[in-house]
Amino acid sequence: AGAADAAEPQGSLFNPTAEHYALRELCAAFVRDEVEPQALEFNRAERFNHPLFRRAGELGLLGVTVDPEYGGAGMDAAAACIVHEELSASDPAFCLSYLAHSQLFVNNLARNGSAEQKAAWLPAACSGEAIGGMGMSEPEAGTDVLGMRTRAEQQAGGSWLLNGGKMWITNGAVSDTELGDRYLIYARTAGPEVKASKAVSLFYVERGMAGFSLGQRLKDKCGMRASPTAELVFENVSLPAANLIGQPGGATVCMMRNLEIERVVLAAMGVGIARRSLEAMNAYATDRRAFGASLRDFGQIQRHIAESYAEYMAGKTYLYQTALGLDLDAAGNRLDTDGVKLYCTTMGKNVADRAIQVMGGYGYMGEYAVERLWRDAKLLEIGGGTLESHHKNMVRDMSQLDAMP
Repeated sequence: AGAADAAEPQGSLFNPTAEHYALRELCAAFVRDEVEPQALEFNRAERFNHPLFRRAGELGLLGVTVDPEYGGAGMDAAAACIVHEELSASDPAFCLSYLAHSQLFVNNLARNGSAEQKAAWLPAACSGEAIGGMGMSEPEAGTDVLGMRTRAEQQAGGSWLLNGGKMWITNGAVSDTELGDRYLIYARTAGPEVKASKAVSLFYVERGMAGFSLGQRLKDKCGMRASPTAELVFENVSLPAANLIGQPGGATVCMMRNLEIERVVLAAMGVGIARRSLEAMNAYATDRRAFGASLRDFGQIQRHIAESYAEYMAGKTYLYQTALGLDLDAAGNRLDTDGVKLYCTTMGKNVADRAIQVMGGYGYMGEYAVERLWRDAKLLEIGGGTLESHHKNMVRDMSQLDAMP
């Protein structure tokens, strides 16, 4: 069943306004007609579907949280969750590339760039003409992101010289040999005497700049195979002064603010994976007969389905409650943005695992989708913040609470 067929009515938690409901219907139709038919093929081939990405731009999905004056839809975090939930119910890998573009590049620039920067770089990103991403992680700096070694040094004329490398970059390549188009890159711009949180700056970098190259396209991943991952290399890349986003040393707040929406939409991906997996096991348990009875009549199977439904609904409710309270222009929502990702990503993986168990040998085969969803789900417990980092952040923030909500 498509999402729009069984969706809550407009005015509900999951579709709070008529605009949210219309967006969900639009996404459900896009998924049914264009995303689902290609998902297995492109994941098996480890290929990025560039035409499908451009189609998302034509539908207005790539700038869902961006002001209309820059080509966006001007919607909120709940709208971003709707798109990620719907896409991930079919093709989490395509959705991951969508996330890197729409949130890590587009939303990041929309929240932190100047009016001139947004006017120059957002319209092509919102239309799908340009593919964007963000570079934060490095070979030796993942969760310890402020330990990054990529550096930018300001030159006499005000320009910056960028050196270093970024690893695990979604949309870092669009093929085995070709970079994406535009990136926001975090780099250290001060010496060790400056506190790490005040030593990181954010820069706009684009394909074609001298010294900017593709280190390697990373293949043979466990999951998310249709989403290209790459290593980016910067060797004396000269950046104009106008390519600095915000103030020198001021990027940590940009990073923290954007991590909050990233974690919420990653949670939405977990919800989408859970929903598709739950639908698959529920239908299979009805159709399949064993020992003269429907599979759904057996207690062991009932437990898998019932617990999956309860966890899915709990996660989806937590997701949209958190999203509706999220201010995209402010930081300070870490407890629940971490909390909802902590819960929903593992929940999605567990529901996909149960779907495989219920469906047996069929669930283990690629044509039935749940094994792909299961493999894709694992990344959600790592990317955008590991589960362990969420534990640390949440317990730290909870030390300020006198009573639970």
